Formats: sequence, structure tokens, C-alpha cells
Amino acid sequence: MSFRFLDYSFDNGLATFRYQSENDIFTEKVQFVTDNLIDYNKNVLDKALFLAFVVLGTSYYKVRAGKSVELPRAISTRQAEIFNRIYQEGMSQFAFENKLTRNDLAEFVGGDAGDFAEETFTRGGSLVTLSGGKDSLLATEMTIGSGTEYKIAYITASESYPDIINEFGEPVIIRRMIDKEGLKNAGGFNGHVPVTIINQALMLIQAILLGYSRIEFGIGKEGLEAHAFIDDLPVNHQWAKTADAQSLMDEYIKNFVTPSIKIDSLLKDLSELEIARSFAGRCWQKYGDRFSSCNVANYKQGANNATLKWCGKCAKCANSYLLFAPFVPYTEQLKIFGHDLFTDPEMTETFKGLLGVDGVMKPFECIASIDELRYAYKNKLPGYGDLPFEIN
Repeated sequence: MSFRFLDYSFDNGLATFRYQSENDIFTEKVQFVTDNLIDYNKNVLDKALFLAFVVLGTSYYKVRAGKSVELPRAISTRQAEIFNRIYQEGMSQFAFENKLTRNDLAEFVGGDAGDFAEETFTRGGSLVTLSGGKDSLLATEMTIGSGTEYKIAYITASESYPDIINEFGEPVIIRRMIDKEGLKNAGGFNGHVPVTIINQALMLIQAILLGYSRIEFGIGKEGLEAHAFIDDLPVNHQWAKTADAQSLMDEYIKNFVTPSIKIDSLLKDLSELEIARSFAGRCWQKYGDRFSSCNVANYKQGANNATLKWCGKCAKCANSYLLFAPFVPYTEQLKIFGHDLFTDPEMTETFKGLLGVDGVMKPFECIASIDELRYAYKNKLPGYGDLPFEIN
């Protein structure tokens, strides 16, 4: 049986998206901010809603992943090609963890029909996504430094959001109401979906409603290394953040939604190590004890993340600890982690994966390249302990 994209609607800022997998119907709702609405182009909004409709579907498609999918309207050949990349390469980790191949994943089919872009009115300025991690905080500081008019935005699936966001003015909060009950009742497969692509599609809708011409994401040079391969399919947790994926989104928006709005990143030319160096020099004094890039402690569905924390036990914590070791004194990192992660025996295997030692697989997380992390460890400042293994 095909996975069916049933329909979507929009009323007073509330978007509703419905999907069907066998006998299960899934409904996700997303509440957008409608204060200070412009006289937006309703056709352009519909094209953006359709993009969100398709990419949000990954969260429900994965329950019974299969090759056959049905859309409620025709798409062009190029639209189908882009959607196939999102549902195959963007779900490569999901496939790996559930022992699937590319041939088991969705195949969209297009033709001569499809959506084509239209101009839309914008007031200009940037809608800046801020999560409270090092990348988004650095991107925000760079935006402020450029003198660009901006508004901070955050997407949440819970009732809370990081308090640090309020320091930049009243934020735009987009609220996802994921069909958790439907997913729980349906059972089936579970796994990673291309969240960055989903967030960008939702931010595009919000930018259309409020008239922003640019959407800023804090994305550097990421996803350059595959964790593994499934035949010809590279398994990459960070695929949605790669330059390739971002180019596809840029192409889709320009050709099938509107050329008037662009998603971009001021960090796109910076490696993770360069971002850490810049954050240490530009942001640590202001945010060092209040930021966090730890997903375990802050960003699980339903978590209260008003005060950002670090768990000190996950790959993201280890990655950040490594990246800052050449630029931030040990005493400063000790304040936020509470102990030296390098000497924590529970973290040994995680560091082996991050540093490419003993064949341990690189963790499925948004992390720096092995070469960058090896450089960071070998150039750590005095005071840090040593890992219990050799790095060539």
C-alpha cells in the first residue's frame, strides 16, 4: 500500500497536514505567528505549504516506509527528483538503522505539470533562527553586527523555548503539534528525519506571512563525512545541513515557490573548528555559561529547555568539548560540564568514534569532521586531561 499525502489547509495562521499509512491517519498542525501580517501572495503561500506538506511527511512516512507514495496533485520531474533526494539521502540514517536500502525508500514520480515560482512582496530584513547553540548564537551575533533588520524565530514541539532567545527581542515562536498519539498507536519503524529541511520549510511559510526576504540559519560546512554506506547510498546524519542539500532547497524555493525569499547562512564558509574559534572569541564571554548544543538535555520532544543544559555524556557534548579545547581554558569548560570529559571512562568509546580510532563508528550526530576533532585534541590548551588511547 502507498503512503498517501491526503491534504493540507491553512486558516488564521494554523496549518493542518494529513497523511495516511494503511489504516492509520496522521494529522500534524503548525501554528504560525500572525501578528503584523503583510498582504501576502496567497498563491505563494500555498506553494510553500505544499513544500512543508511533503517534507513534514517524513515524520509519518517512516512508520511503514516503502517505495510507493501518492500526492494529491501532479508535480514536475524536477520536483520529484528533489523530493526523492530528501526522502532517500535525507533518511539514510533511518534506512541504516532499520536495515533498509535506497530501493526501499520513497520514489516520487513527476511529469510536465507542477508548481512554478511567483514573486511575492517582502518588507526585507532577516528572520533569524536561534536555538541557543553555538552556531545559531554566532550567526545571530554576526547578523546584529551587520546592521541588518532582523527578528529572532524558534520552532518548538513543546511548550517551552530557551530563555536566552528573549534577549534579542520578542521572538517569533512557531509551534509544531506532532501527532505523537497517532505515531504511538501505529507502531512500525522509527528513526531520524531531515529536521533542518522541515524547519526551513516552516520558516519559509513564516517569512511569507511576515514579509521577510531572508531566512538565516546557523549552518557551517557540515556533513562532509559519511558515517557508513548502504550500497551507493551514503549514510549521513547531517545530510540536511550539507551544501548539496542546501543547494537543493535554494533551487526548489527559487523555482517552485518564490525567488523573493532566500534561505542562507552567514556561517556557510566556516568549518566547525572555525565556528568554535569565532564563538570562543566573540561570544563565550556573553554566553559561555548559558548556551548549549546538547540535544539530549534540551531538544527531545516535550523537554523543558527554558534553561539550557549539558548532559556531559553524549556525542554532542564530547564534540563541543573537543572543539573548544584549543580556544577555551579548561576551567571555563569545567564550569559547564562539571568534570574533564577526556578522563571520563564512560566517554572513551564516544571519543574513539569522534576521532576515528579502533574502527568505532562515527556517532549519528551533528558533529565536526574527524580531522578537525583530531586537530582540536592535539592542540588543546594546558589543564585538560589526556584520553586513554593514542591518536596517530
